[in-house]
Amino acid sequence: TNTSYRDISEIAASTSRPQDVLGLHFFSPANVMKLLEIVRAEKTAPDALATSVDLARRIGKVAVVVGVCHGFVGNRMLAARGSESEALLLEGATPSQIDQVFTDFGWPMGPFQMGDLAGLDIGWRNRKARGQKAVIADTLCEQGRFGQKTGRGFYLYEAGARTPVPDPEVEALIRDKAAEKGIAPRAISAEEIVERTLYPLINEGAKILEEGIAARASDIDVVWVNGYGFPIGKGGPMFWVGLEGPARIIERLEYWHQRTGKDVFKPAPLLKRMAETGSWEAGG
Repeated sequence: TNTSYRDISEIAASTSRPQDVLGLHFFSPANVMKLLEIVRAEKTAPDALATSVDLARRIGKVAVVVGVCHGFVGNRMLAARGSESEALLLEGATPSQIDQVFTDFGWPMGPFQMGDLAGLDIGWRNRKARGQKAVIADTLCEQGRFGQKTGRGFYLYEAGARTPVPDPEVEALIRDKAAEKGIAPRAISAEEIVERTLYPLINEGAKILEEGIAARASDIDVVWVNGYGFPIGKGGPMFWVGLEGPARIIERLEYWHQRTGKDVFKPAPLLKRMAETGSWEAGG
């Protein structure tokens, strides 16, 4: 599959051989992206997992075994980043400003350029199925702005070009939606963008480790370096916690949790434990 929103355990339960059922989540474009999430269902047998790992090796993929949850490992963490990226737009940031912070950090592209590349309609369909909203992205999709494939998304694209051009219409739309919600625009710093997009992503990673969806912190790092372009020089999001300082991350998460009331900022117990011990313990 190329989607991470299938319950593999539910599929397995409808078969006569649930021990032989697992998921293979390829990343788009599959001929380029090396990552393969191998999804272990509730009753998947060890020999089935071993066969899938061998298959991944033979087709040149970097395999990571993950458990069943909505979004598996990568896209579940991505959702935490995405919700705050949109919130920052409504509060005064622009798509190009946020994307610039990401490229300055070392990513190949920021969240809005990436969304345009992947196709905004993919996330739109998933949100509709789950009764969720992302007011800016949803409005763009309602206008037929799906990203590069339609020549318009968060950015404009000239015919045959992949270079994003900031669109005054999108920035006007953002201001209008903010006004409808009674949000007065303010200056947003690069530091705030990092704290509100990458720290919740890490926090979600800690929850994934707590739940046993990923076996090791290093597995999460492999997912993010090989599937999402996390800067390899920073080792991956969970390794980067040690470089950034877990105590600082927790302090800023608590600040934003108090200020916004959003659960995405409530520090995970495992993250707090990591700050005390310097190790992800069960997360390795």
